[in-house]
Amino acid sequence: MILLTNVTKEFDGKRKVRALAGVNLHIRKGEMVSLVGPSGSGKSTLLNLIGTLDQPSSGQIALDGQVLAGVADDELTRVRRDKIGFIFQFFNLLPSLSCLENVSLPLHLRGWNRKQIKERASELLDLVGLTQRKDHLPDELSGGERQRVAIARALSVYPPILLADEPTGNLDTHTGGEILALVRDLHERLGATVLMVTHDRAVAESCPRTVTLRDGLVVDDVSRR
Repeated sequence: MILLTNVTKEFDGKRKVRALAGVNLHIRKGEMVSLVGPSGSGKSTLLNLIGTLDQPSSGQIALDGQVLAGVADDELTRVRRDKIGFIFQFFNLLPSLSCLENVSLPLHLRGWNRKQIKERASELLDLVGLTQRKDHLPDELSGGERQRVAIARALSVYPPILLADEPTGNLDTHTGGEILALVRDLHERLGATVLMVTHDRAVAESCPRTVTLRDGLVVDDVSRR
């Protein structure tokens, strides 16, 4: 589902910074993988490249069998829209929209009709246990509830790939555990391929596979089953 071959990423500035120095990584369809490493190891850069939010300096990335090199911007937008769901540490919900409206937004952008949008958004909020909160604004929710809304929004088109950047990092331990359990449950029920960046060793070890980055390179890759 996700294949990286000798991927590098450099950023220009007063001095050139190499964030990724030749990453090779193969994540199979339906896997749940945690990505760990010290600050500055290249984790978020790698996630952005896989999510088509940025492009590598060299090397090749393929998602679901499609090589991304040389793909036009509008096709990359389609790949990002149809194949990838994003969950961030900070929930990035629109404060003036209700839970239902926040979840509905990606579907409006896809041109779905109102009936389809309401049905899918309601289905997703039920999936994450927030049916009774669908008309509330983000400021009326707890941190855990806001992250559940963000997860529902990420799943709006049932993407085959789910990318999570510190999804429990802005939550207390108990709530973070609930969100992690939810992500695992959705992974099992929907069959999505999940790649999750985390600094939390317990969160990382709850995944069947953990990949460790250091200085822009994969230095460890451990499968637990």
